[in-house]
Amino acid sequence: MCYGLRAGRNCTSDHAYGCFRAPEILQTVDMSDQEQTEIRLEFAKLKQEHADFDAAINAMIAMACDPLQIQRMKKKKLLLKDRLSQLEDKMIPDIIA
Repeated sequence: MCYGLRAGRNCTSDHAYGCFRAPEILQTVDMSDQEQTEIRLEFAKLKQEHADFDAAINAMIAMACDPLQIQRMKKKKLLLKDRLSQLEDKMIPDIIA
């Protein structure tokens, strides 16, 4: 048994014996239907907002707007993309291969 696990911590050691994992650690937490619906709704809103940022950035580039303002918009768009990835990870269940 790994001592890190005994103390309630995840094992980060690289030993050859492997770690004993208590059954409560292996159980997955299923989301309720309401939580899944909320995540999907937020995902859809953020996806639309991401597309709107893309269109706005393209329009700003075509109108030769301030490059700093364009860069800020791109950064916001990238933050939205990161959040979309996080939500997508929550929606897709982990499959142990």
